[in-house]
Amino acid sequence: MSRAKRRLLWMPLLALLVGGCSSFGKERKEEPDEYADWTAERFYTEAKQALMEKRYDKAVKLYEKLEARFPFGKYATQAQLDVAYAYYKNDEPDSAVAATDRFIKLNPTHPNVDYAYYLKALVNYNRGISFLDRFLPTDPSQRDPGSALDAYKEFEELINRFPNSRYVDDSRQRIIALRNNLAMYEMHVADFYMRREAYLAAARRCAEVLRKYQRTQAVPLALKTMERAYRKLGMNDLADDAARVYAANYAQGVPGPARELVREPSVVERLWNFIGLED
Repeated sequence: MSRAKRRLLWMPLLALLVGGCSSFGKERKEEPDEYADWTAERFYTEAKQALMEKRYDKAVKLYEKLEARFPFGKYATQAQLDVAYAYYKNDEPDSAVAATDRFIKLNPTHPNVDYAYYLKALVNYNRGISFLDRFLPTDPSQRDPGSALDAYKEFEELINRFPNSRYVDDSRQRIIALRNNLAMYEMHVADFYMRREAYLAAARRCAEVLRKYQRTQAVPLALKTMERAYRKLGMNDLADDAARVYAANYAQGVPGPARELVREPSVVERLWNFIGLED
């Protein structure tokens, strides 16, 4: 094919491409920026107002624009901390944790850095709590313990780094709750093993509770379950040891909240048993 003929074949295609690019350029006409003349102070004020009014999406957007446009201004540092809280309230835990980590890394000596540590721990403490959990009675010890373990370590880090922080007392109370929940999670697993006749695995879970979670409400339950497991295994000496420890420590009965401790099966487990899938 001659060069002239090839040019004739390419010309219609070239015309289409040029026309398409031209129309694409028209479609991409930029919309006017409503924040073009905003000052850093206005961004911060409007974001704070949105946060107070629980318009968390709006608050996040404004804080991010503030930091992007005025990264070295006096409001930018506070915006880094406030946007973490906005993410937390907007149920975006991963973004909230990332924002607190970033604040801690960039501002290790900031006077409010203890709040960043506290907020990070609080995010993981409440992670996984659904809308229904806030209104219906649920057992937090039956949730995945991963986030609880993270929160436990983070509250401890806050207490160790900032012993005079205003958030220490609350952190200590939350650590107590976390220890109880983590211990009871181990007992839910031990109960699962007992019902499936995996007695050695159940005894090991109970031993883990006694080793790691002393002075929690799960300890007397662990001793009783351990005794039952060892009886089933024919290890009567170990079962007698568990019974003696229980008798020595709880001769007057189980103290405090553990007295009313009842492990209820989850909704899924009750449905499973009702349908009869185990059989």
